[in-house]
Amino acid sequence: MLQTGQILQERYQLDRPLGKTTGRQTWLARDLVLQPPEPVVIKLLSLGDSMQWEDLKLFEREALVLQQLNHPQIPKYRDSFTVEDRLFWFSLVQDYLPGESLKQLLQQGKHFSETQVRHIATSLLKLLCYLHELSPPVLHRDIKPSNLILGEGDRLYLVDFGAVQDRAAAEGATFTVVGTYGYAPIEQFGGRAVPASDLYGLGATLIHLVTGLSPAELPQKDLRIQFVDRVSLNPSFEQWISRLVEPDVGDRFQTARAALTALQFESPQPVHWVKPVLSPPPEKIEEMIETRSFVAPTGADITVQQSPEHLLITIPGTNRRQLLMLVPIAIALMVVGRIFSPVLPALIAMPPVVFFALLIVLLICAMVYWEFLPTFVEFDRQDLSIYKRPFGRLISMDAAPTHAIEDIFQTMKSFGSGKHRYDARVVVLQVGRAEIFIGKGLGEENCRWLVRILERWLRLG
Repeated sequence: MLQTGQILQERYQLDRPLGKTTGRQTWLARDLVLQPPEPVVIKLLSLGDSMQWEDLKLFEREALVLQQLNHPQIPKYRDSFTVEDRLFWFSLVQDYLPGESLKQLLQQGKHFSETQVRHIATSLLKLLCYLHELSPPVLHRDIKPSNLILGEGDRLYLVDFGAVQDRAAAEGATFTVVGTYGYAPIEQFGGRAVPASDLYGLGATLIHLVTGLSPAELPQKDLRIQFVDRVSLNPSFEQWISRLVEPDVGDRFQTARAALTALQFESPQPVHWVKPVLSPPPEKIEEMIETRSFVAPTGADITVQQSPEHLLITIPGTNRRQLLMLVPIAIALMVVGRIFSPVLPALIAMPPVVFFALLIVLLICAMVYWEFLPTFVEFDRQDLSIYKRPFGRLISMDAAPTHAIEDIFQTMKSFGSGKHRYDARVVVLQVGRAEIFIGKGLGEENCRWLVRILERWLRLG
C-alpha cells in the first residue's frame, strides 16, 4: 500500500495524496535527484480486477501525448514506470503546477466577475488553438472546472489528458466514452469527439463560473442549458457562451480560433449607440450603427464600428515615426519664410535652386503627413469605399461594389520601383481581376485578424 514518505524508483518521495478513486491515485511527490528537490505529480493506475484494458490504453495514451506536447499551460511529462506494492501500478510523472482548480475555488465560495471569466475563456481558447491545430489534432475531451488550475498571476493550466470518466457500449461495438456529465456534449456519448466538443466543455465550465452551479444542476430546454436568467452579463457575451453549448455540434463554433476571434470581436462593455463618422451620402450619416471598439491582437490601434448593414474599420497611419521629420522641416520652412517674404514676390524672385529645394521640402511634408493619416475602410451592403481625411476633407483612395468581392486574404506584396522597392504585408480584397490593398505594413497576426473580421461581416468562406 502506497504511503507518505515512500520512495519510488529510488527517486520520487511521496509527500501527500492529491486524489484517490478505485484503482487510481494521484500523489504530490519530490524528485530527490534534483537539487534542491522539485515537486512533481505522480499518477498511478493499478492492475487489478477493477481495471479495464481501455483504462490502460488511455493511461498510456496520456503519457504518449504529454511527451509530444510543449506548452507553458500544460504539465510537462517527466517519467513513467511500474511499481509493485501488493498491487501492480502503472505510473506517470509530470510537472507540478502550483495553484487551485476552478472547482476548488467554486467550492470555497469564490465568485467570478465577467472580466475574470473572459480572461479564463481567452486563455483556454489560445491553448485549445495550440492543441487542435497540431497534426493530428489533440482533443482533451474532459474540460471542466476540476481540470483547470488557476496559478500565480492568474495563469490557467489544463491537466488530466486522457482521463476516463465513464463507459458505454453500442450494439455490435464497444467504445469508451470520455467526459463528465454536464460538461460533455451529446456526440461524445456516442463515441465521437471533434474540436467543437472541447468548446462545449469550455462553455459548460464558463456557465458554472458565472452561475455558481454545475450544468447538471441547471434546467434544460430542448437539451440547451438554461442559465441566462441567473446572470447579469453583456448580452453579446451571453450569446457567445450559448453558442458554445449548442446541442447540435453544427451550430457551435467549429474551431477554437473561430471562437476566440468571435470573443475578441465582442465588446467587453455594454453596447452603446453613436452617430458614425462615415462618408457621404447624407442619409448614411443619419443612421445609427452599433459601435464596438477593441484592440488588435498585437496592440495596433485599429477601431471597428459595425452593424448588420455597415462596417467601418479605421487603420492608423503606418509611419507615425516619420512625424518627427516634420520638426526640422518646419524649422527650415520658418527660416525660408522669414528670408523670402512676402511669399509670392519671393517665389518669383528667388533663384530656381532655392525654389525647387523648397518644393521638395513641401512634397516631403505632404508625403509624411499623408502616411501619418489613418485610413478608413467603409462597407455597406452595396459599396466599399477606402479614403483618408486630410485637413478634414475626404479624399477617396479606392471603391468597389461590395458584392464583387470574391476573396479576402493576407500576403506579402512589393511596392515602389527600382532600387526603392520594398516588401510589405497587406490584406488583399480580390475584386474580379483587380486587387485592393488595405493595412499595408501591419504584422501578420493583425492582418489575419482583419481578414477574419471582414470574412465574418461579408459572410465569405
